Amino acid sequence: MSAIILDVLPIFILILIGWVIVRSGLMASNVGDALSEFVFKIAVPLLLFRTIAEANFHGASPFRLWIVYFSGVAITWTAGHIAATRLFHRDERIGVLAGVSSAFANNVFIGLPLVQRTVGDEGLVALSILLAVHLPVMMVAGTVLMEHAERKIAGKSDRSMVIVLRQIAINLIRNPLVIGLAAGMAVHLSGLTMPAAVASVVGQIAGIAGPAALISLGMALERYGVSGNLGIASVTSGLKLLLLPGCVWTASRLLGLSPEWTAAIVLTSSVPTGVNAWLIANRFGVGHSLAASTISVTTALGAITVSLWAYFLGA
Repeated sequence: MSAIILDVLPIFILILIGWVIVRSGLMASNVGDALSEFVFKIAVPLLLFRTIAEANFHGASPFRLWIVYFSGVAITWTAGHIAATRLFHRDERIGVLAGVSSAFANNVFIGLPLVQRTVGDEGLVALSILLAVHLPVMMVAGTVLMEHAERKIAGKSDRSMVIVLRQIAINLIRNPLVIGLAAGMAVHLSGLTMPAAVASVVGQIAGIAGPAALISLGMALERYGVSGNLGIASVTSGLKLLLLPGCVWTASRLLGLSPEWTAAIVLTSSVPTGVNAWLIANRFGVGHSLAASTISVTTALGAITVSLWAYFLGA
């Protein structure tokens, strides 16, 4: 257990360092925004590109992995929605936000460095396969359900699904993560290898993706905090840290994923809620405090729960 803590704890110490940097006034929060943009647009896409370009898939199909993860997401999202609307008597929009906050893991900024550190390259392959569809699926689901909830409350008819999906597709085509994954797959399928100088530069930038992502996340967390909705945020946090990885682990066993892929997919599902939950709240102007509180609570407790999941998995 002590060895696992030594693997997991640095992940959250780096987040804490980012938070302290802004909280102490050493750097302004907009520095964290710039660092986050570098991570999202350059460092992580290059890490994904290198991982996919050099991966050995051993003929494995991605569909079992996707089924495993998104079955857990569906169960957890539904539980969060029901808890918000039935237990706390909130409207449908908060129900959608509760589902998003319960099921949207921070796979890029925390999951990638965690899996890279604890599972290794084989785990990164599994996570890259997940990331190829994770953002599109989650953003489509969140946007469509939130628009449906808003129009249901307002008594309006739903916007055309074609229009919604077209807008999301345009955004995804421009997404640096999607571009990095697609470029990596193109290189992988072509059988080409990067020149030594190019591989060296890509490797160096990819190498700082994890630490830079964690510090930038910590710098961003300073603006969230815990602001009301602590009761419902406690429920969504519990669902995120316990139910989602529990469902993913169960599905992994039922569908026979390899130990490395199981460890990677369960660990990334156990990480704190991603900032995308807050972005969806901001986009629709509802549930800001719930999303922010869930992000803060899951991040504060994540070092403990992630360590426990790593111990359980023998990672």
